[in-house]
Amino acid sequence: MNKKPESLPKLLREIRACRLCVEAPKGAALPHEPRPVLRASSTARLAIFGQAPGNLVHQSGKPFTDPSGVRLREWMGVTDEEFYDEKKIAIIPMGFCFPGYDAKGGDKPPRKECAGAWRARLMAAMPKLETMVLVGGYAQKWHLGDEARKTLTETVENWREYAPRYFATPHPSWRNNAWLKKHPWFEDDLLPVLRKRVRALLK
Repeated sequence: MNKKPESLPKLLREIRACRLCVEAPKGAALPHEPRPVLRASSTARLAIFGQAPGNLVHQSGKPFTDPSGVRLREWMGVTDEEFYDEKKIAIIPMGFCFPGYDAKGGDKPPRKECAGAWRARLMAAMPKLETMVLVGGYAQKWHLGDEARKTLTETVENWREYAPRYFATPHPSWRNNAWLKKHPWFEDDLLPVLRKRVRALLK
């Protein structure tokens, strides 16, 4: 007997009230109050799976409200209005809350609690997804599993093997400017195909 799909609105309410990283953390507890940031719907055909919200997103409560988001929207060829239409585009990071800063001032990795508790349930509740943009190594490793290569660069280089179901990309942070300059094929070859696919799904 097939199990009835879980109610996505109910699941999202549970996630937005989640306090696992404070009350039952894997390692050190989150150093601030949790504020899960994600957008999803049962009608979305396109999804963006990233790492974790940065501090600016933690403050706004809206994903990619930072310079990285500006670049990501340029990569995808979408307007702000299209990007934030959750009926068409889901935005779900691997860790839902800003993880805090490391000793060097960079963002810590996504919290481990999130994927284990919620990710499989979320995926099951979004059956209409056709294409997923995997932003960064954490999302690529989870969603591609054994199909992911040893490094992010190798995974992104082999993007044709995963498309159009998945498009693997680096993070759109300014920290990756050198990577983008070193690998011009990303903007020359991958992005035109990604934009064409995004445009088809948003019709």
